[in-house]
Amino acid sequence: MRAAYGVETVRTAERELMARLPEGALMQRAAAGLGAVCAGLLGRVYGSRVVLLVGSGDNGGDALYAGARLARRGAGVTAVLLDAERAHGGGLAALRRAGGTVAGVAAGDVFGALARADLVVDGITGIGGRGGLREAAVPLVRAARDSGAVVVAVDLPSGVEADSGEVRGECVRADVTVTFGTYKPGLLIDPAREYVGAVRLVELGLDLEAAEADVEALQHADVAALLPVPGAESDKYRRGVVGVVAGSERYPGAAVLAVAGALRGGAGAVRYVGHGADAVIARFPEALVHAGPPSRAGRVQAWVVGPGLGEDAGGALGDVLASDVPVLVDADGLRPLEPAMVRGRDAPTLLTPHAGEAAALLGVSREEVEAGRLVAVRELAALYGATVLLKGSTTLVASAPGAGAGAGVGVGAGSGVGFVGPRPVRVNPTGTPWLATAGSGDVLSGLAGALLAAGLGAVDAGSVAAYVHGLAGRLAAGGAPVGALDVADAVPGAWRGVVGRGRAAPGAPFGTA
Repeated sequence: MRAAYGVETVRTAERELMARLPEGALMQRAAAGLGAVCAGLLGRVYGSRVVLLVGSGDNGGDALYAGARLARRGAGVTAVLLDAERAHGGGLAALRRAGGTVAGVAAGDVFGALARADLVVDGITGIGGRGGLREAAVPLVRAARDSGAVVVAVDLPSGVEADSGEVRGECVRADVTVTFGTYKPGLLIDPAREYVGAVRLVELGLDLEAAEADVEALQHADVAALLPVPGAESDKYRRGVVGVVAGSERYPGAAVLAVAGALRGGAGAVRYVGHGADAVIARFPEALVHAGPPSRAGRVQAWVVGPGLGEDAGGALGDVLASDVPVLVDADGLRPLEPAMVRGRDAPTLLTPHAGEAAALLGVSREEVEAGRLVAVRELAALYGATVLLKGSTTLVASAPGAGAGAGVGVGAGSGVGFVGPRPVRVNPTGTPWLATAGSGDVLSGLAGALLAAGLGAVDAGSVAAYVHGLAGRLAAGGAPVGALDVADAVPGAWRGVVGRGRAAPGAPFGTA
């Protein structure tokens, strides 16, 4: 499991560690790691040209000390001070002793130095930065971006909000981010993740064992441990029967895609209810079809409702929500959904909106949801008292604070044991932009529904489905356009890849190099 911690948690851990170390030792650890990454990126350090963009405080100090290390190895290092009076004194002295040069923002050749640089270090703001870059920094950041130099961010790109992943103005776009001690939420969640580049973690020795993570991401080994495996005595009910209420005369394909996701996701059987029965049977003769209502379709361990239902989703939605099994609500099923319809349920409920649907449920604009994905998914989970999977470039899965039975948090959960208090939001590290295609979400819904029917809790079912769906998208696309059925057909290959790699080693992390 990869965990990311909020600013206050990190600062508390840093203070506790600094109290046990000689003065300045923690910054030297950070600078040594930063310097080593920069040296590796340069390849040949001697004779290279490095520019440090230096803000006030410890972030700028890390950059200055790392610059001193590079200067001692023969690099030409220039530090550009955005606030000379508040620059880190020890770091400045170390850089000057090593032969580095120092310039203010207004110095004549600052932009020339940036244009000639092989590597630019962003040490402008640290993890406490808010509200985008200051006006004085913007021309420098733009010049660094246009120079063609490798841009390395210290801890996280300046302009990114560490706790939320929001970007509220101009922001550094890094090729590599060297983060210290632990991951921060803003490194893993869009829109900030787009600016991070490859992430290199420098261990500092922080004690975070007792701390609650703000965000966590499953890795291959975690997913492999959660994927259901049939036993020798398994039958279709032990494996899980999922009911799918999807499709309409106008959108029969949604039914086919949701059923495909469920079957490829390991369901022992799929009971289909809706107007797309002919299309479903033509593609999947093993599906069990029923004219409805869902409550009369037969025994299921979970329901998926909503994809392609059109305007008449309300009746089927109410019937399914009245059941005592887990329910996944997607697409058209979300439109008539009211919090009271979900909050009174004893069984788990998983909502799977995209940004536009989430905006409608919250009564805000789509742009507001996309700019603050972490805030939006938490608010939705709290409002509906349900687990929410917010689809997008970084899919997030959150359960409501104080969620009751079936929340299913934690690796291996699925027993229905609840919890009290907020839990980490899961962020999915897999996927490809080629998944932005019609019907892809229907496949995801079916896949997650199958995992719910197999006994996974809502958080685990949503997280594992998003992970496998993302890998399937990569396999199916191979760098080219892909259709939703192609994604469904690639799920078994993704599943096999997870199980094989997950048992051998930890999985593929975010953007690491």
